[in-house]
Amino acid sequence: MKLTVVGCSGSFPSADSACSSYLIEAEGYRLLLDLGNGALGELQKYTGLYDIDAIAISHLHPDHCIDMCAYFVARYYRYEGGRCEPIPVYGPENTERRLTTAYDDTPSEKSMSEVFDFRSLSAGSTYQLGPLTVRTDRVTHPVETYGFRIEHRGRALCYSGDTGECGNLTELARDADLFLCEASFTHGKEDIGELHLNGRQAGECARRAGAGQLVLTHIPPWTDPLTNLRDAREVFEGPVELARPGAVYRI
Repeated sequence: MKLTVVGCSGSFPSADSACSSYLIEAEGYRLLLDLGNGALGELQKYTGLYDIDAIAISHLHPDHCIDMCAYFVARYYRYEGGRCEPIPVYGPENTERRLTTAYDDTPSEKSMSEVFDFRSLSAGSTYQLGPLTVRTDRVTHPVETYGFRIEHRGRALCYSGDTGECGNLTELARDADLFLCEASFTHGKEDIGELHLNGRQAGECARRAGAGQLVLTHIPPWTDPLTNLRDAREVFEGPVELARPGAVYRI
């Protein structure tokens, strides 16, 4: 598998990065995880607008999904070649309604579904997306939120979505070759257990799971990423680094 970080800023875009979006490629198949604020523009650096095969949305906070409204425009109103055929969009139960409400002026209530084939995620489920096997489970966040484990030819990637400390996430990351984990908070500063992780907690989760490599993501502009990097390294002995836009990982 090839992982490209499209955007990795948490909560809102930073001066250097769009919000959460990650491109997974294997055998010519392209799966996009999340499409937050500013990510659609960045995505075009790494793939064609119409070359995505499926999208998975971890949850319906804007920093993970709002650029789906712009992607709707690109697919629905495409002039050259006509309107795009629907592609699978996996997300929480009310994804179509949320995006239609956010756009507010679609030609009809079902226009989104003319270019997006909405499919609801469920906890503990496994999906076969092209050559990728994708397992999902609920994680700890104020809204319906999923973490993902993506496998291909014996290799595994785990993406946390947004979460506080959570046993389900540890299991999704079990022996993963790469663990892409949120680290929004700072150890010793914020303490909202069912909202986000800090760098130390991300490191502890990676250690418990036996992950091979930890990549910290979803760090908001107001959080010091080097502090979170240091805190994660104190508790996890494997390689740890910060996600950055354009970074590529071969898994």
